[in-house]
Order: sequence, then structure tokens, then C-alpha cells
Amino acid sequence: KYLSADFPTAQLLWARSAGHLAFVVAAFGPRYGRRLFVTWHPGFQLLRSLLLLGSTAFNFVALRFVGLATATTVTFTSPCLVALLAAPVLGERVGARRWAAIGLGFLGVLVVVRPGAEAAQPASLLSLGTAVCYAFYQLLTRRVAASDPPETTVGYSALAGTVVMSAIVPFVWTAPASPARLLLLLSMGLTGGLGHYFVARAYMWAPASVVSPFNYVQLLGAVATGYLIFDDVPDAWLWAGAALIIGSGLLVAHAEARAAAR
Repeated sequence: KYLSADFPTAQLLWARSAGHLAFVVAAFGPRYGRRLFVTWHPGFQLLRSLLLLGSTAFNFVALRFVGLATATTVTFTSPCLVALLAAPVLGERVGARRWAAIGLGFLGVLVVVRPGAEAAQPASLLSLGTAVCYAFYQLLTRRVAASDPPETTVGYSALAGTVVMSAIVPFVWTAPASPARLLLLLSMGLTGGLGHYFVARAYMWAPASVVSPFNYVQLLGAVATGYLIFDDVPDAWLWAGAALIIGSGLLVAHAEARAAAR
């Protein structure tokens, strides 16, 4: 959001993807060599990569128009979408608890977006596009997690974005105005790659029901960052919608834990 005032979205997407891929190659290439990109599911991995590019693109465009807290809150509907799509995509059974969680999550989106209200921000619907793409990305991640190591999966996550945006970025390139701007631009990919790797490792070491609730710490970070850097003060509607969406995500995690224990 901070860099969107200085750089076009395409350049930010390129920096996010290329930096991520460079981190993976530098960190894991010496150990794995060519095996780093050897996968049992090349089609799924490439589709995952395209979905992450789409999710990131929706998010970066949304952040040009809405606050960090609003964009982050709406994006957190992705666990509900995963629960909704688990039946047709993965063949999982969706019980009453998951249906209740899905309904609660989408009610939270309506509270945040408030369609028809004078203060509504239509651009916040772009964050729903982020959530949809990321939900499919998570579903495909489940499919490949059993056979591909997390290093391979994290590497493929940035592949499509790097290839696609490298073809576009020369036409929109804007030189950083200062070394600080260049450092921030480069740090996007590093922090993004680290984040994806840590999440992949977390899901290897602990069940989803334990890991998922920690994702919501991101919302607190978004609120704090939005307030300190952009002077964004969340209103009561945002807090109410966030509570509903977080509650729905926790319900989904609880339902998955019960199903796994059976």
C-alpha cells in the first residue's frame, strides 16, 4: 500500500514474485539443485502459481483504494470459501457446523462492505476476489502437500508471477526515487517468500486447527499499521464484520479438527 503511490501495480507484482523466487532459489537451491522444481503435480503447481498471482493482483489493486484493515478483513473469508469448495473440489463432506461458519463469514463481509450504504467502498469487493483466488490456491496446496516438499511448493508459488510479470514490467518500469524505496521494493519478495515457507512448515508440524487461528494476528497487524502509517481508524462496522469473519474461520478450524479426530 505504501509503495503503490510510487510504483505501478505491475511493477509491485513483479517485485513480489521475483523476490520470492530469488529467495527460494538462494535458500534451497544449493541443497536441492534441480530437484527443487521436480514435482509430482506440475499442472496443479502451475495453476496454484497463477492463482496466487491473481490473488496478489486483486489485493494490490484493492489496497490503492481501501484501508489495510478493510482489505485484510474481507480477505479472511478464504477459510469459509475453502470449506464451501471442499465438497465439489476435494470430495469432503460439509457438515452443519461448516455451513453455519460459511454463512457467518459471508454475513461478516456484508457488514464490512455494506452494499448500498453511502459510506460503502465498492473497491473492497476486490478483496473478495483476493479471497476467492486464495481459497482455490489453498485447496490445490492441500492436493500437492502430501507428495511435494514445502520448498518445492513455495518455489512454484512465485513461478507464474515472475514469468508473467517479467514480460510486462519493462513497459511500466518506474525507477525508485531513493535507495530506501528500492530496499522496500526488494523486501516485498523476501518477506513474502519467508511467510509462505513458514506457513508451509507450520502445517507440516501442527494440524490446521492449531495453525489457522494464528493467521488472525495479521488483522491486528493490519489495523496497527493502517493507523500508525496511513491514519486509518477502523469504524464499528469493520470491527463487527471482522468479529463475524474471525468467528467463522475459527468455527471452520474447529469443525475440521472434529472431522480429523473421527
